Amino acid sequence: MVTVAFDKLFEKRIKKIRNRELKQRVKKQIEKIVTNPEIGKDMRYGRKGTRELRIPPFRLSYTYEKKKDRIIFLDFYHKDEQ
Repeated sequence: MVTVAFDKLFEKRIKKIRNRELKQRVKKQIEKIVTNPEIGKDMRYGRKGTRELRIPPFRLSYTYEKKKDRIIFLDFYHKDEQ
């Protein structure tokens, strides 16, 4: 079974979301990631080792440690803030 953890920055940004529809979309994507951790785009260069999933116009950043079978959600940000 996959272990799920949330970074403090991620929790802080999710709490700030006021739009119910967006919050629901984020929850659905988190569920998808938990069922299939390798669904997100593998990042390169300075962000190597992390994955991203699009929730237009936002991005959900996470890491998947295959050996430990653990997912850590790192950040939720607007594409233009990248």
